[in-house]
Amino acid sequence: MQPEPRVTDGYQTTLPRLLLENAKRYGSKTALREKEWGVWQSHSWNDYLQMTSEFAGGLKKLGLGRGDVLVLIGDNRPEWLWAELAVQSLGGMALGLYQDAPADEIEYVFELTRCRMVVAEDQEQVDKMLSMKTKMRHLQYIVYHDPKGLSGYDEQGLHPFERIRELGRDDAGSFADWVDKVSPGDTCLIATTSGTTGRPKLAMLSHKNMLAMATNLGRVDPKHHSDEFVSFLPLAWMGEQMMAAASSLLFGFCVNFPEEPDTVQENIREIGPHLIFSPPRVWENLAARVRVKIMETSPLKRILYNFFLPLGMRHAECLLASQKPGPGLRLARFAGEIGLFRALKDRLGFSRIRSATTGGAALGPDTFRFFHALGINLKQIYGQTEIAGISCIHKDGSIDFDSVGEPIPETEIAISQQGEILSRSPAVFQGYYQNKAATAETIQDGWLRSGDAGFFKDNGQLVVIDRLKDVMHLADGTQFSPQFMENKLKFSPYVREAVVLGQDRPHLAAIISIDPEIVGRWAESRLITYTTYQDLACKQEVYELIRREIMEINAGLPGNTRILRFALLFKELDADDGELTRTRKLRRKVVEERYRPLIEALYGPAACLELKTAIQYQDGRVREMCGRIDISRVEQG
Repeated sequence: MQPEPRVTDGYQTTLPRLLLENAKRYGSKTALREKEWGVWQSHSWNDYLQMTSEFAGGLKKLGLGRGDVLVLIGDNRPEWLWAELAVQSLGGMALGLYQDAPADEIEYVFELTRCRMVVAEDQEQVDKMLSMKTKMRHLQYIVYHDPKGLSGYDEQGLHPFERIRELGRDDAGSFADWVDKVSPGDTCLIATTSGTTGRPKLAMLSHKNMLAMATNLGRVDPKHHSDEFVSFLPLAWMGEQMMAAASSLLFGFCVNFPEEPDTVQENIREIGPHLIFSPPRVWENLAARVRVKIMETSPLKRILYNFFLPLGMRHAECLLASQKPGPGLRLARFAGEIGLFRALKDRLGFSRIRSATTGGAALGPDTFRFFHALGINLKQIYGQTEIAGISCIHKDGSIDFDSVGEPIPETEIAISQQGEILSRSPAVFQGYYQNKAATAETIQDGWLRSGDAGFFKDNGQLVVIDRLKDVMHLADGTQFSPQFMENKLKFSPYVREAVVLGQDRPHLAAIISIDPEIVGRWAESRLITYTTYQDLACKQEVYELIRREIMEINAGLPGNTRILRFALLFKELDADDGELTRTRKLRRKVVEERYRPLIEALYGPAACLELKTAIQYQDGRVREMCGRIDISRVEQG
């Protein structure tokens, strides 16, 4: 068996240099795997190097090189990584865009970076680029790698991925020479920030930034070259770059790409990954779907679930509290593993999971308890794009639901006098692209300002309260975190999104978007007919369902931080309407401005109101949506 890659001072190299070393070390071992036409297609480390070097040769022939920005947009595919490593090998930078990024954001990025080439996955993305090409003055080449529907296109500068490879095939042998001219301090990646407060900024990260983060994370959360990882979250997201690019190249594990977004869960089960990293919304959705499936299963399975899950919770809480479970509880947990948990983990594709982590936002304690009850060692990580993704993680045996763990090696965390979390490490980014003012505001005296409020517990673990600007106070001075309350609400399988209100108000209130699939199944099982999302959300039976869920949450909260009124929105909160970021973080100011009449009604005497709002489609069309929304009170126990 080949030796594990060294992780000590792993960041004194570059991403393309690691590709060269891995091809030499692992050769025919599978590096990437993609499911296509129902069959898993494998690419070895040798293939990875060949595809990348040929594409790099093509880029060089077309005049791209040091300082150039290559934009990538589309689903997760091997071609994304080949193109990303190719431009980096020439001293250029890769910039990923989300598939559903709006036109104005795309135009802004292209104009700012003066990008000359975009690698667009398929016809949908190519059409989007062609429709905006006249506005994107510097764009010369559009490259695609899924040819379906594009055979009749003859636009100038439009090329299939294979043509660029063929163009560079003769020069591919010089790849190692090109890589030798790239240094660890060179910018390799430009990542868009989440943009919760407006237009996303472009964070520049070097090879050293990315590999310092991957190296130090690996010291506390080990990864091996024999591991399998499934890449299903957008590669434009820093969390996915952290795993599918930096960590996979550093440790040599295999990255798997699902066939389609709709087949992710099925493909995860087929692969049985050892590593998984997902934002809270994925874990929340998984927990919700398990509970819905249990509602629909046989009476015997429901009995087993309702009997063993609480025992699993008790067992997990003992371990997390560093206590030894008694013999009776250990026996019950063993029986639960045979009778319930093993089958559940297999259905989820988690039968081989060794490292399960979540980050990007806070994950509610109830979701944590659920997965630990199943025997999945889920850990919270904390960081931001500007620190290459990670600064803190729970260590094995030291998992605390209220915290985000401890700083990884070589990372310092401090709390400012204002309560803001500050970070310093080799992974701190180089600055924002073409935005010196924002860079100076974010990096001060060598410390990265997070914008998050937090504190250290006595055990040395960091607690993140909320965004500094989002920590709120009721009219009586009671402090509360709306994000904490929103996570409590989203643990309900029936709630997709929630917005908790209360700044300078007498009590808390909430605007809730239901989960249409799960609530729809619930309604059908009770013979409640409905036509649209709007129709379903205004049903009094659905209001009563959500009221009961809120009452359960309120029962575990102090009286002055309980939710007393709520309303069900007649539409889902949507990134296309600017209400969420592309990573589904809430844009609180946008929501408060759009739904000001509804917010006032929640604190007024009215029992309902007629609300009007504009919704926007991905193609830019806008239409007005209106309807009646009830204001509902929550009884206090």
